Amino acid sequence: MTSYHLTESEAIKTRELSVLAARLSNSLPIVISGLLLDLPEEMRKPLLNFGADSSAGGHFLLRGLMVDDLPETPAAHGMASLDDHFTNGTLMLVADLVGSLVGYQDEKSGALFHDVHPVRGEEHRIENSGSVAFDFHTENVHHPLRPDFLGLLCLRQDHEAIAATRLSSVRDALPLLTEDQVADLRKPQFHSLYPTSFTRHTEGPRPSAGPHPVIFGSADKPFIRFNSHNTQAADAGGERALRALGEALEHVCRDLILAPGDLVVLDNHVVVHGRSAFQPRYDGSDRWLRRFYSLRSTPLWAQRMMRHPRVLPAMADIRGVV
Repeated sequence: MTSYHLTESEAIKTRELSVLAARLSNSLPIVISGLLLDLPEEMRKPLLNFGADSSAGGHFLLRGLMVDDLPETPAAHGMASLDDHFTNGTLMLVADLVGSLVGYQDEKSGALFHDVHPVRGEEHRIENSGSVAFDFHTENVHHPLRPDFLGLLCLRQDHEAIAATRLSSVRDALPLLTEDQVADLRKPQFHSLYPTSFTRHTEGPRPSAGPHPVIFGSADKPFIRFNSHNTQAADAGGERALRALGEALEHVCRDLILAPGDLVVLDNHVVVHGRSAFQPRYDGSDRWLRRFYSLRSTPLWAQRMMRHPRVLPAMADIRGVV
């Protein structure tokens, strides 16, 4: 099962629980665990199963969630227009079903919920404030504690309803590559630049993480660590393998046009994702998604370094630890 559409009564029940959860967004996961048990069973069980062992496609689509009346789409980066909105609770509940909701100290000052919308003057930024095509990437590719899952909830579509969330599974793509290409991608010979969302307020060249493999795990259940914008190979053979991987990912890509109330959950180690280009109008009605990150388990040493129950330490504090 890779999708579920809530009934009207299930959507109302989920909204009621979301209101309660939104009041507890600064709490430890154990505090809202009781609310998880009250979620509609037909929604809860497939999400739990997905969190335990995601499908080869690497995504689960939940449809029919309530988003209610909304303010205008934010015009600037980091406006936090929905600080007290019940969709915070919806995102928290789903994130805690598949793992535990987390944020990153270096990204958006540790925000747990991220608004994804175009910002005038940032059209060409390869991050959530842009509107140009955003190619395939693992979320936070540079980080030793990358999210296990991320979720994208659609609040508002673009005007033409053509902007797509692009999904591509490594398990669909690898059969299109040669054995030699896969062998090259498994070598720890790649470096990935920190994404610009982590270096927005820093000067100088962006640092990189690595060396690391792009493909890892068993042959029958491979995983991927790749960002088409930021991952670079150590030699020409590695670069050729990266190009072949990019072509294979494009070949097996699924374009998903999210409608308001749709929430797609992605396995960040199985599926890479991107965004098609669209034309914003900056009229208060532009495309608007909300994003969460979820981690199945945070190492004890990292927990003891966290300044907030759900926010992972800064890279400066953990770089080289793992």
